[in-house]
Parts: sequence; structure tokens; C-alpha cells
Amino acid sequence: MGKAIVVTSGKGGVGKTTTTANLGTALALSGSKVCLLDLDIGLRNLDVILGLDNRIIYDIVDVAKGRAKLQQALIKDKRFEDKLFLLPAAQNADKSVLNPEEVKKIVTELKPDFDYVLIDCPAGIEQGFINAVAGADQAIVVSTPEISAVRDADRVIGLLEKESLSEPPQLIINRIRTHMINDGQAMDIDEITRHLSIKLLGIVFDDDQVITTSNKGEPIVLNERNPASQGYRNIARRMQGETVPLMSIASIEKKSIFSRLKSWFDKK
Repeated sequence: MGKAIVVTSGKGGVGKTTTTANLGTALALSGSKVCLLDLDIGLRNLDVILGLDNRIIYDIVDVAKGRAKLQQALIKDKRFEDKLFLLPAAQNADKSVLNPEEVKKIVTELKPDFDYVLIDCPAGIEQGFINAVAGADQAIVVSTPEISAVRDADRVIGLLEKESLSEPPQLIINRIRTHMINDGQAMDIDEITRHLSIKLLGIVFDDDQVITTSNKGEPIVLNERNPASQGYRNIARRMQGETVPLMSIASIEKKSIFSRLKSWFDKK
């Protein structure tokens, strides 16, 4: 029986959907069978990041309302054999079109066939959040080092702690910019974890390639040498039970310097 994990944030724009796509891809690369469930009804971006947007025929609303069977709506990412699947959101529907019982039923049907069901939760704490949490066993909260994002994450954590989850929520700090932390312009990792008081699952450093690769339908985790990719891969390994040290700011700065030097010499 697989684990259903909701990936949430409270605040929009922190990279929650990108995190869901990259964690799912990293887990699939390491041998786990994964289903990504997009519950961002009306927006739907997970399929774009995965490069599967042209293959959608049915969506989660079709399944919930009986217009399609679950197996008809699931899209297999052919790059990973039978390891990564997507159940897309409906693009032309209101968030209230689904209810928690419908989502829970779908997740319950998925869990026996997958090691992980990652639920991409819409931003906010309204109906979409309630639906996403209804089917989850565990929760991952994504935040950035911005004060507003941390404040929203704190509120979401309070709501999650009232739910019947099998484990306490865990934290991913995304889009870390080393120079901003060093200059005191952003909260540092220790400060964020002290404030939120939940287990830190991992950190992901900011990188412009995350956006460019996502626009091409190629999750950054496919680039093994990229620092953001390494962050996602490390988190996936921890989810699978491995003990993996956190990446340090110093090590990333060193790699960044070498990367810039290499780029400069390559142009010579």
C-alpha cells in the first residue's frame, strides 16, 4: 500500500507545483512507482512542467463524476517506463466541483498500485486545500525564505496538525538564494525551522534553469549536476528512508563559482 502525500504551501508562487513534479520524477528515477495528482482545478500546470499537456483526454473531474475510469485518465510518462503517472486537473472547472469524499475515493483507489501518490494542492486554505488534505496520509509544506511565505506556511501547518495524518507535516525550504541570506535580506534556514517547528525534509537552492527547463516540459531533476536538482534528489532519497546530509550554503557557493569560471573559459 502506497503513501499519499499532499504537497501544500498556503501562499502561491513558492514553487509547490514545481516541487511536486521534481519530487515525483526523482522518486521514479530511483525506482519507486509514483502517481502525481493535480488538484489545482481551473489552473492545471503540473502537466506542463512534465511535458504531458498534449496528451490529456480525461481529468480528475471526469473520473470523480463517472465520465471516465481512473485508468483511462492516468497519463504515463514514457521517459520512465512504468514508474511515473499523472492524473491531471480539470482546466475549465471551478474548485468547488469536487468534494473531499470524491478525492479520498480516488486516492484510495490509487494507493494499492503506487509507492507514492503526490497530491499537488492549490494555493490557499479554502475548498481546494480541504479536498487535497482529505485523501492524504502525510503532508509536505513548501516555503521560501520570505517572511510572508513563512507566515502562510505557519498557518497551514496549524491546520494540518488538526487533521488525521499518520505523521507530522514536514518542511521543504525552496528557492534559497545564498547571497540574500548572507546579506541578511532573507531568513536563514535555522531561523525558518525554529519558527515553524516542524522537521526539515530538505532545501532547494534557487536556479534560473528551473524555469527554463520547466517551460520545456523537462523537470530540473533530470539534470544531475544542477544544485536545485541535487536538492530534489536528496529529498526523494530521504522520503525513501535514506539518511542524507543537508546541502550546505558554502558548498553551493563553491559550485556556483566553479560553474561561472567554466562558463567563462568555455567562451574563450
